[in-house]
Amino acid sequence: MSVVGKLKNEPSRLATPSDAGLPHPAPSSVEDIRFRTLVGEAAWAQLPDAVRCRFSRHLAPNETIIYRGEVLRTRLSRAGRVLAFLARAIGAPLPLSDGATGPALVVVTEDERLGGQCWLRIYSRPGRFPQAIHSAKRFRGPTGLEEYVGRGIGMALRVTVEDGALIFRSAGYFLALGAWRLPIPRLLHPGGMTIAHRDLGDGAFAFTLEVKHRLAGQLVEQIAYFRDP
Repeated sequence: MSVVGKLKNEPSRLATPSDAGLPHPAPSSVEDIRFRTLVGEAAWAQLPDAVRCRFSRHLAPNETIIYRGEVLRTRLSRAGRVLAFLARAIGAPLPLSDGATGPALVVVTEDERLGGQCWLRIYSRPGRFPQAIHSAKRFRGPTGLEEYVGRGIGMALRVTVEDGALIFRSAGYFLALGAWRLPIPRLLHPGGMTIAHRDLGDGAFAFTLEVKHRLAGQLVEQIAYFRDP
């Protein structure tokens, strides 16, 4: 079942969080059209108003958006746990604890020197310090969007709209060394990554992460919901 399909089968509490009814953030006076350009006008029109609002806010250099939410499910296969452990060497961009749930925060800022948006994700881990995941989204490369996670490691992302959800799929991994951008051989790829953003109404949205390897199957699955500020 696809990531988009799984969202439809989640418990009802995912679609109706306890603090439903909070207002959507007011759109910025300057529209950010970068995500809109990536998916095209026809696909952009298929997204709910709330999603278009979230992905068209222009952030000033001193502006920060904070989304509060909760991780509902984290699943790591044996191979997924090995991958997550090895990925610590580049900043631990994947969930580290199988079965982890609980409060979560996402902080988004804009940094022109990095060429795009900085994302900080903070996930609680029962009995341990929270995990902080840093990444930078840069609007460049063959697909128009790349995500950097640390130590020069990044991946190209292809953005589409499917069944009313905004979908980000990995389209190749690379190592950036100064002005050089070296593709990582397919044999060394950790698997295909799919990230879905689906609006749930009343200022809430679901975020899902899935990593699948062509031989080892599903390595990582995480489902969380967040609320607009």
